[in-house]
Amino acid sequence: MNTKRIENVLNRTECDALLICDPAAIYYLINAHIYPGERFLGLLLKKDEAPKLFLNTLFPFEGRKGLEVVSYSDGDDITELLEQHIKKSDVLGIDKNLAARFLLPAIKKQIAADFTDGSLPVDQTRAIKDEEELELLRISSRINDEAMAIFKTLVYEGVKEQQIAAQMLDIYKKLGAEAYSFTPIVAFGKNAADPHHMPDDTKLQIGDAVLFDVGCVYHGYCSDMTRTFFFKQGPTDIQKKVYDLVRKANEDAEAYVKEGVRLCDIDKTARDVIEQGGYGKYFTHRLGHFIGIEDHEYGDVSAAFKDLTKAGNVFSIEPGIYDPQTLGCRIEDLVIVTKDGAEILNHYPHDIEIIG
Repeated sequence: MNTKRIENVLNRTECDALLICDPAAIYYLINAHIYPGERFLGLLLKKDEAPKLFLNTLFPFEGRKGLEVVSYSDGDDITELLEQHIKKSDVLGIDKNLAARFLLPAIKKQIAADFTDGSLPVDQTRAIKDEEELELLRISSRINDEAMAIFKTLVYEGVKEQQIAAQMLDIYKKLGAEAYSFTPIVAFGKNAADPHHMPDDTKLQIGDAVLFDVGCVYHGYCSDMTRTFFFKQGPTDIQKKVYDLVRKANEDAEAYVKEGVRLCDIDKTARDVIEQGGYGKYFTHRLGHFIGIEDHEYGDVSAAFKDLTKAGNVFSIEPGIYDPQTLGCRIEDLVIVTKDGAEILNHYPHDIEIIG
């Protein structure tokens, strides 16, 4: 159990109690992987009280010092169980992931004086990585760099996207990772203009763009990187213009990152490059997302997110242009915010590269 993280969460909350139900958040706080399926899982936090883990007896669990386990069985009434540990006068912070089938009965029975979204204290704590987390994220990205160098060697004329994607997990495992951080994107030709294209039976042709958006998990921490290559022959003049715009947007945004700048302004730095280049309508998503024990965590690098960066934040910088008539292109790195700049976690080059 990570007492310091729990203290940080409690120091950020104004509620009397927090009920955390997201398995990833619970793992972050007590260092235990528990995936309850449809069954209730909850970690109740109160100041000056030991944390309480509500856990079905179906799941084996090694205790944690300072953690009280409240066991229940199938058929037990979850609302009644919670009612025994929450005061009627409490303002209860509720996890944003708590299923309605558990929340609605608790509200109907009024087990607390008021219910509010209690996720922000956990999200804000998770958004600032400690040194142990940062080192795991560095290693995860280092493996991703090594994997990218291998992935590009898998291409040949006529190979299907699915055939390449099917080989990726074994490569990650040989490099020391344990899993994907998300389903890999392998996109050939016009498919690269679909930002979330899933690998299909499209065959690779000479002159196609080849986009890999990939990531792995190392000791519980995720990586995420995108590179766009060209198969057998170089880009046309207009494709080179598009690629260079994306690369400049990526590098200008990364150069802007440091502690104390607005996340929306990092997004604007990249977006301005692409808009001034005449392709603004083809950059259709936010610039980036936070990452850690999940590939997408709370926090956006977007026009809508005006929070200031803090040292220890880790997020993606991934501008893209998606014009099916010209080129689908994305270049993505992960960055750590530091006091005076950014530590770029990915070192695979941004240069135009012809493969195959």
